[in-house]
Amino acid sequence: MAVIVALGAFLMTLFGGWTAQRVTDRRHLVLGLAGGLMLGVAGLDLLPEAMEAAGQEVLGVPQALLLFVGGFLLAHLVERLLAARHAAHGAYDGGGHRHHAPQIGMAAAAAMIGHSLMDGIAIGAAFQAGGGMGVTVALAVISHDFADGFNTYTVTSLYGNERRRALAMLLAAALAPVVGAASTLLFTMPRELLGGYLGLFGGALLYLAAAEILPEAHHRHPAGSTLLCTVTGVAFVWLVTGIAE
Repeated sequence: MAVIVALGAFLMTLFGGWTAQRVTDRRHLVLGLAGGLMLGVAGLDLLPEAMEAAGQEVLGVPQALLLFVGGFLLAHLVERLLAARHAAHGAYDGGGHRHHAPQIGMAAAAAMIGHSLMDGIAIGAAFQAGGGMGVTVALAVISHDFADGFNTYTVTSLYGNERRRALAMLLAAALAPVVGAASTLLFTMPRELLGGYLGLFGGALLYLAAAEILPEAHHRHPAGSTLLCTVTGVAFVWLVTGIAE
């Protein structure tokens, strides 16, 4: 089931890359909804499940909560390191024109592929915790894989890589969740380890929603319709979580 669901992430990633070549003015609505879904899953589903499975305290703070914060900080650190690397290589010249630095685009895309691989592992791990958890985590992964596909293609081509390279990285990013989900068929995570992992993943997911997806959604279109899509995404996850319980 996890591998079958991961195929949805595969298709959504490809759809995101396809849209990157034919972007429309409605992209902000899609990203607003994706951000709401990710926020809802991180706060309403992943964190409570992680607290239940790995709630032992470390210096008075639940282990799962520490890992949740750690996941947020880890995602922030990776994003900052990539940004610093781009700046060090001179993404722009003095006239405001972007230099051609294909290796930077490939490195950034490779990081996104690694993230997509972990997405697949998260789907498989969540299905080990239960079908309801698997469905809600898959919902979050599939919803933001549109943005992953869009960004993978965009960042690869933005730095001067040929179209075939951008398409190759897009395909790798699409296959990564399937490979990650399939890998969990070979092992079963202990409940406490699973809870810790879900907490870490939840924190990273929150960062992606709060620092990447939602700001991008509102950057050029700070419209009420975008905010409504975000609230709808959170409400939908709340409903799905309640039904699963």
